[in-house]
Amino acid sequence: MTCRILVLISGSGTNLQALIDSLQAHPDKGQIVAVISNRPQALGLERARNAGLNALALDNRDYPDRESYDQALIEQIDRFRPDLVLLAGFMRILTEQFVSHYRGFLLNIHPSLLPKYKGLNTHQRVLDSGDSEHGSTVHFVTQELDGGPLILQASIQVLSDDTPASLATRVQQQEHNLYPLVMHWFIQGRLRLVDDQACLDGQAIPPAGLRLEDFNNDMREDPYAS
Repeated sequence: MTCRILVLISGSGTNLQALIDSLQAHPDKGQIVAVISNRPQALGLERARNAGLNALALDNRDYPDRESYDQALIEQIDRFRPDLVLLAGFMRILTEQFVSHYRGFLLNIHPSLLPKYKGLNTHQRVLDSGDSEHGSTVHFVTQELDGGPLILQASIQVLSDDTPASLATRVQQQEHNLYPLVMHWFIQGRLRLVDDQACLDGQAIPPAGLRLEDFNNDMREDPYAS
């Protein structure tokens, strides 16, 4: 059975594009049934339309509070009966009601090596702290902001001449390998949340998550390769 995937975005949708491109090689495995943005002018919506996908805007400014917006968002999402909901640069703090509704099949990608630097401005915070390593993390979403069980991380070295912009560019390049691989693990039934623990192939993932560099290039390029 084809996995039905829904993607939530707020911006340009580069991770969305990576997911779209990755699924093109395996259309029988997973299908993006809709892309929803809280910002009507988000470039990612145009990416979705160019790929022939359902692209919807649900502007959070039209709602009086976070709870009413999330309830409306749930109603929109559930129309598409997704098996997996991916946050791909969705710049909203989600309510407990929303997170509980999609528990176990709601994933997020965050531009830091969690648990470091939850929240915003991660690239500047890495430079301010003098870190030698930076990266991105895919995790299950829970009520704690950027605090759900970690799944997979990709890292880069921080260079002496790096700026927030250069770090963002290089981290984003890693994300385009990171998120599709995790998505395909879920599609294959290999990745699940069991009793608040992220598990791959029935084994608990360490609290610090797995590292992308531990998986060979063949697996990154084709997660279905034997």
